[in-house]
Amino acid sequence: MTKIKVSKRLQDVNAFHVMSLMAEAKQLEAQGHRVIHMEMGEPDFSTPQPIIDAGIESLQSGFTHYTPTLGLPALREAIANFYLTEYSVTVDPEQIVITPGSATALQLVLTLMVSEGDVVAIPDPAYPSTHNLVRLLGGSVLHIPVNEDSSWQLTVEKLKQHWNDAIKAVLLASPSNPTGTILKDVQLQQIADFCKSKGVFLLMDEIYHGLVYEDAPQTAVGLNDNTFVINSFSKFYGMTGWRVGWIVSPKPYLNELNKLAQHTFLAAPTPGQYAALAAFNNETHKILIQRRDEFKARRDYLFQALANIGFKMRVEPQGAFYIYADCSDLCEDGFEFARIVLQEKHVAFTPGIDFGVTGAKQHVRFAYTTNIENLKIGIQRLSEYIG
Repeated sequence: MTKIKVSKRLQDVNAFHVMSLMAEAKQLEAQGHRVIHMEMGEPDFSTPQPIIDAGIESLQSGFTHYTPTLGLPALREAIANFYLTEYSVTVDPEQIVITPGSATALQLVLTLMVSEGDVVAIPDPAYPSTHNLVRLLGGSVLHIPVNEDSSWQLTVEKLKQHWNDAIKAVLLASPSNPTGTILKDVQLQQIADFCKSKGVFLLMDEIYHGLVYEDAPQTAVGLNDNTFVINSFSKFYGMTGWRVGWIVSPKPYLNELNKLAQHTFLAAPTPGQYAALAAFNNETHKILIQRRDEFKARRDYLFQALANIGFKMRVEPQGAFYIYADCSDLCEDGFEFARIVLQEKHVAFTPGIDFGVTGAKQHVRFAYTTNIENLKIGIQRLSEYIG
């Protein structure tokens, strides 16, 4: 067998452990088994019809050529208006950079921020692609352990405790993946002020904004000229496959982002950008609010049901569609637990080791991205296994 040659940096990138579980799940389904999927962070709802219609209309109208690199002007204006109406924050449309999904937005901003040897501080647990992108850029990650005492979110006290001068950026997410918890507005402001005092970047992941079930958090947009915000039409708006996200950038960095985007993706998908214009109309908004209410009902059911069968959670998730559950009373290794439950009971969920180091083997993540009927079947099967 020929040994392939890849870059040293790519060798340091870890694959998702859940991907091997998904491959096993597909094999089980091919054998005729019904698998209950609670592993993937993708809404089960299809894209709202008004958005689909707008995408079709754009194709029929011949809007299939490149847009400007930073995005369709009308969409950049619509997003700026969204911040004004939703958060009472004034944003110049020029600050909006349209990207092929939030993953590309994250890559773009980290490329701007991170040089060889730089350190990026990230709460642990957190979304793992961030760690790997930093490594690909020649940087390293400082994992700052967080737990339920701070609702799985970083505090300025924790940041100061772990601070070192090699840190060039701090990356946060609210609501977060895998925990679904929210950074309080006062905590966000304190961290933003501290980052500014140190002269480092703050990168805020807000892709689950909109999917919040109680009091909505304030956006980090406009906190200072060191703060970047990424968002997406994937999660709340149900446009995962359309691949449209955005960055809100401080003005001084727009030329550099434009240069990076030109050489990275040239422009986001044109039909997706035209479709996204319909994401902000009243008809679409009504559909999205109904779906958010359904996600809340799923959260309420699953959180209590998991607690009833032996999982431990002291903090109820306030947003996104995840529950990060302590399984230490049920097993010694969350990955092995997830693997066995999938094989024996055909229920798929994500092991905590995909999200970091701190308490990772003692946790698993459940995504309530399937209907309550399926969630009930999954709980029944889990209950049977736990016994």
